[in-house]
Amino acid sequence: MEQALAAGNEVVAYVRSPAKISTSQTGLTIVQGELTDLAALGRAIYGADAVTSVLGPRPGEDLHNQPLTHGMQAILAAMHSNDVRRLVISSTPSAADPNDLPDLQFKLLVAIIRTIMRPAYEEIVSVARTVRASELDWTIVRVSLLNNQAGTGRIRAGYLGRRQVGTKLSRADLARFMLGQVQDNAWLRQAPAISN
Repeated sequence: MEQALAAGNEVVAYVRSPAKISTSQTGLTIVQGELTDLAALGRAIYGADAVTSVLGPRPGEDLHNQPLTHGMQAILAAMHSNDVRRLVISSTPSAADPNDLPDLQFKLLVAIIRTIMRPAYEEIVSVARTVRASELDWTIVRVSLLNNQAGTGRIRAGYLGRRQVGTKLSRADLARFMLGQVQDNAWLRQAPAISN
């Protein structure tokens, strides 16, 4: 959000808790709502050039009714209603891609998530499947281990098992890559994994 605003974009942030947003910069509009509120989603998406989503499971969240999948379905419906085609979402390697090759390191990471956080794993896979099934101009950005280090601007993108990416990425560089995808069609309807 901060990077998009700094680049001169107008940003609409759709949030459950506006108090968690500590900035009130020019160009920022905050729309409060839940993922189940189609009217509020429609207001947030109306007139947008693109939608970016960083929905993801949180520790302790009840995922048995697939709230993230249903939320993504609502986002897709609101985009369709408002004729907005570009969607960039964050995900993880749990959402496998046909271009991936076997990779022991990532296989172990995914196996750990699938074993100890099964509902989160299932939601990650389901959200990606939902986006892939849409007719939108989507990009699924897959990341493994996020950290709070300063962004470097050095981002590697590719597919698993091809020695193109590692496991660690700063949140600032994830934001930079996702923001870049709003206007860049290089990864259109693809799901690159990225790292520093």
